[in-house]
Amino acid sequence: MSVHIGESLTVLRDCDALLIPMGTSVTIPEGSQVMITQALGSSYTVNINGNLARIESSNADALGLEAEPQEAEKSKVAAGPVDEDALWAALEQCYDPEIPVNIVDLGLIYHCDITPLDPGNRVNVVMTLTAAGCGMGPIIVEDARARLLDVDNVTEVEVELVFDPPWDRSMMSDEAKLQLGMF
Repeated sequence: MSVHIGESLTVLRDCDALLIPMGTSVTIPEGSQVMITQALGSSYTVNINGNLARIESSNADALGLEAEPQEAEKSKVAAGPVDEDALWAALEQCYDPEIPVNIVDLGLIYHCDITPLDPGNRVNVVMTLTAAGCGMGPIIVEDARARLLDVDNVTEVEVELVFDPPWDRSMMSDEAKLQLGMF
């Protein structure tokens, strides 16, 4: 079953979720009605009783959807350099659950570099959030870290969350501004 934004679904089993923007763990009970508001990256954002919640793709079956296929565990011994374009592509698969734009186009990534190790490679990222008090910050940071670890030849990832300089709308790409109707 494919998912459509605005579609109402009945939760088929109790389902773990995170309330947005606090990041508080909740269980959405079986039989609850939810409306899909976002299906990007590796999660779904749903509206339940006027509240937004993030459901990981591993719980897609609770929504009657197919979960993302799990990749086989790959060896973390690197055989060469890291493709920097692959790092940026991985980060473009990370989304703020409230905003349907990836964290790269939102301008949340300040710095991304590669440090060769023996063996392997460490990726260091400096990023921010759209709001310093966002309870989803740790989830977005972990999503970025996990996606970068999936890039070939990456063996370590360090993601530093900073708030100086503070994020503002001018940091967004033109594509993001257009998508959000800010042009």
